[in-house]
Amino acid sequence: MIQTQGITKSFGNLQVLKGIDLTINKSEIVAIVGPSGAGKTTLLQIIGTLDTPDNGQLFINGTETGKLSEKELASFRNKNIGFVFQFHQLLPEFTALENVMIPALIAQEKAANAEKKAKEILDFMKLSDRMTHKPAELSGGEKQRVAVARALINNPSVILADEPSGSLDTKNKEELHSLFFELRDQMHQTFVIVTHDEQLAANTDRVIHIKDGVVLQ
Repeated sequence: MIQTQGITKSFGNLQVLKGIDLTINKSEIVAIVGPSGAGKTTLLQIIGTLDTPDNGQLFINGTETGKLSEKELASFRNKNIGFVFQFHQLLPEFTALENVMIPALIAQEKAANAEKKAKEILDFMKLSDRMTHKPAELSGGEKQRVAVARALINNPSVILADEPSGSLDTKNKEELHSLFFELRDQMHQTFVIVTHDEQLAANTDRVIHIKDGVVLQ
């Protein structure tokens, strides 16, 4: 479902990725782990098409992303990739419902349809009673679940998560991790998660270890 071939990336004289070959299957939950500076977040940003490699190819659902124009790539990203970050990055002036709707509206979904889908996902997340609340009125765990709902709204091929539980306490962390597996089991969702959390990594389907810009075999 996701395949990288020979991905390299440098920043100035520093080569961060040194030829990454990966295959990630549909409905798989994969953890990418490694020491700080290993290249984990850089790799995630390239898989998410937020950054481009110096060399190599990225295929998502058979599409070679490097052959898309900027406009095509933005549309492809919006429809195929959901993002969850360590800090939820919700827009403070909008309600939970409105935040979740935004990617669907960008994809030119009708507002009524976007609202219906957002309400269904928030209900699945057990957030029905929080839909009209703005981020400042939500707990840390609630904010992150809203962020996951936002990532799901366009039914993406994959959700990319960068330290998604890094800012949460133990209870909310465990609930978020359980949610990922529930989404995989019920919606066949694919997750690629960069994490330092050993417990989360141990529970995933597969752990990819990166050190000094290469995948350790």
